[in-house]
Amino acid sequence: MRDRKEAEKRARDLVAKMTLEERAEQLRYDAPAIPRLNVPAYNWWNEALHGVARAGTATVFPQAIAMAASFDPELILEEGKAIATEGRAKYNESSRLEDRGIYKGLTYWAPNINIFRDPRWGRGHETLGEDPYLTGELGKAFVRGVQGDGKYLKAAACAKHFAVHSGPESLRHKFDARVSKKDLWETYLPAFEKLVEEAEVEAVMGAYNRTNGEPCCGSSTLIGEILRGKWRFQGHFVSDCWAIRDFHTQHMVTDTAEESAAMALKAGCDVNCGSTYLHIMKAYQDGLVTEDDITQAAERLFTTRFLLGLFDETEYDGIGLEAIECEEHLALAERAARESVVLLKNNGILPLNREKLKTIGVVGPNADSRLALIGNYHGTASRYITVLEGIQDAVGENVRVYFSEGCHLFREKTESTAQAADRISEARAVAAYSDVVVICLGLDETLEGEEGDTGNGYASGDKPDLELPQSQRRLLEAMAETGKPLILINMTGSAMDLRFAQERCSAVLQAWYPGARGGRAIADILFGKCSPSGKLPVTFYRDTDQLPDFEDYSMKGRTYRYFQGEPLYPFAYGLTYGEAQIERVLCGGEEVSTGGSISLKGPESFSIQAQVTGRCQSPMEEVVQVYVRADSPNASPNARLCGFARVRLSPGEHKTVEVPLDRDAFTVVNDEGEKLIDSRDFAVSVGFGQPDERTKALTGRECVCFRAKLF
Repeated sequence: MRDRKEAEKRARDLVAKMTLEERAEQLRYDAPAIPRLNVPAYNWWNEALHGVARAGTATVFPQAIAMAASFDPELILEEGKAIATEGRAKYNESSRLEDRGIYKGLTYWAPNINIFRDPRWGRGHETLGEDPYLTGELGKAFVRGVQGDGKYLKAAACAKHFAVHSGPESLRHKFDARVSKKDLWETYLPAFEKLVEEAEVEAVMGAYNRTNGEPCCGSSTLIGEILRGKWRFQGHFVSDCWAIRDFHTQHMVTDTAEESAAMALKAGCDVNCGSTYLHIMKAYQDGLVTEDDITQAAERLFTTRFLLGLFDETEYDGIGLEAIECEEHLALAERAARESVVLLKNNGILPLNREKLKTIGVVGPNADSRLALIGNYHGTASRYITVLEGIQDAVGENVRVYFSEGCHLFREKTESTAQAADRISEARAVAAYSDVVVICLGLDETLEGEEGDTGNGYASGDKPDLELPQSQRRLLEAMAETGKPLILINMTGSAMDLRFAQERCSAVLQAWYPGARGGRAIADILFGKCSPSGKLPVTFYRDTDQLPDFEDYSMKGRTYRYFQGEPLYPFAYGLTYGEAQIERVLCGGEEVSTGGSISLKGPESFSIQAQVTGRCQSPMEEVVQVYVRADSPNASPNARLCGFARVRLSPGEHKTVEVPLDRDAFTVVNDEGEKLIDSRDFAVSVGFGQPDERTKALTGRECVCFRAKLF
C-alpha cells in the first residue's frame, strides 16, 4: 500500500522552502508553478463522474444513476479502473506537452454520493440512488477502482457534496438544510463515512448549502468534528465551485471575502474552487488566519500530489493514448449499459422475435438523440449509437425500420414555422406501417441537471413535477390510440410518472442515460441477445402528491425506507426474461423458511446463503437482496437493504449465492444520532426485491421472510 507518512514528510519539506505567499497561492484550484522549486502548475479541477469528462475523447460510460441500477460493485470497480487508466493517459500526454490547464490533472471530483431523496432534484442522476447502503457499497467500489492499489495513487477520487445536499438547485447558494441528528447519521452521512474509513478516499468536496446553519465548506461541525475528528480523514478538502463566495454574498454569515476565506480555511477547506482564496494574504494581514493555517493546507495538497507520484517516475507513466476508448473499455461500457436497463413491465412481447417481424416503428425525440445517451459531466465519444441506430443494426436488412421524431423533446413543435404537434401525423403513419412500435421518450441534461450548467429548459435544473413534457405525453397518447403493440423506452435520470405507460404499453423499460453506445445495449435487450437485469436504485412514485415539500429535508415519507404509500415501481424492483428461483436459504449455516425463526450468536458478522436456480431458456442475471428490520422504535418503518449479490445463471443452473451481513445490519440510529443495537429480534427477508406488497404484486413472487433472534 502507498506510504502516506513518506508523502507527508516530502510535502512538509517542500512547503517549508516556499514563501508564505507561495503557499497561499497553492490553495487555489489553478495552482501556479514555482519554477525555482521545480514545482509545475497544477489544476485541481477535473471530472470523471462516468468517464473522464470535459477533456476530449474518452469512454462514456452510463450515467451514475444507471451504474447504480446494476447493483454490481465488481462492475463499478472495473469502471473506476478504466476511468483512471484513461485519465493517466490524458495526463501523461498533456503534461508531456506542458498543458497543465483545467481538466488535465489527476484529481477527479467524483463520485457524487449525495442521497437522491426527492425525484425532482435535477442532479439526482449524478448520484448512486436513494439508499445509504447501496450508495456506500457502490461508491466504495468506484473509489477503489479510481485510486488503485499500487505504490502511487492512480488518480485521486473525491466524495461529494459533503453534506446534506440534494436540492433545490435554484436555492442552493443560500439554502439552509435543516436536518435532525437521526436523519443526519442514518441517511446523509453513512456513505461518506464508508468512503472515508473503508475506501480511504483522497478528497472530499463541500456542498454549496448550509447544514443546520453552517455553510458546508466552512463548517467546523462537518469538516472539523466529523470528517477530520471522528472519521480521522487524512486527505484534502475542496470547496464546490465559488461556494466560499456564497458565505458573504448569499448565506450572509460573513461580511467580506477575507472573512469568508478565513472561515473556510480555519474549518479545514484546503483548496478553493473559485477565487475567494485570492484574499487569504489579506486575511492573514488582518489576523484572521495564521501562517500555520496556510501551511497546513498547503502540506495536505502536496501530500496528495506526492501520493499521485507527480514528482516521481511511476508505474503509470507508460500509459498512452492507445488506452483511451480501447476495445476493453468500450466492451465494459456496453456491459454496464446492459446491466443498468430496468424492465418495468412486460406482457410477454419481449424479447422481440426478429424472425417474425417484417416492420418495426421507432418514434420519439430520444430515439435518435445523442444527448439522451450521455447525461451530464460527460466526455466526448468518437462514436455514438442511439436507440434507433442500435435497432437498425440489430435487425439488418431483413426488417424494415420506420422512424419519426414524433415531437420535440419539450417544445410544442419541432420546426419553428410549423403548427403545434407537427410530427404527430408522421408518427401515426409510422405506427400504421409497423408490426410493433418502440417509443423513446424522456429527458436529457437540458431538462434535468445542475443549476446554470446548460441553460436547461426548467432554469434551475430541477423538475417541476414527475410528468413527461406535454409534447411527449401527447405523442404517447397518440401512439397508444393506434392499437399497435407499444414498447416504451424511458430515458431519464430520475423517477417519472409512468402510470399511463404502465396501463397502456405492452412493455416499459427504464434505460436512464446509457452511455455513448447505449443504443446497442438496448437493442440487445429488445431482441433477447441478453436478459434485462437492472434494479431501480430509486423509488418511482405515482406523482408529487405522494411526496413531502421539496425543501423539507426530513426523511419522513421519503425513499423506500420511510415511504408509507404505494409506489408505482418500488426501489430495487426490476423484471427479467425467464425466472430465477430461490430454492433454499441458510442463515448462519442453518436452513430457514418463510415464517420461521432462527437463533444466532450476535451481533457478529455472518452470511446468508441462497441456493438459486435459473428457470430460463437463455442465460440471465438476477440480484439476490437481503433486507433487515429491527424490532425497535428507532428503526425505519420499512425494512432496509443490508446486503445484495448479483448472480449469473445458465438455463437450469444451480448456484449458491453468499450475502454477508455485518454488524451495521442490526444497528439503528436514535434521535440523538447515536448508532446502537437496542433489539435482539429482527425481521429478515431474502429475495429478488423488497418484501413489500407492491413488489409482490408486480413480480408474482414472495421473499423468504423469517425472524432472526440474537443472543
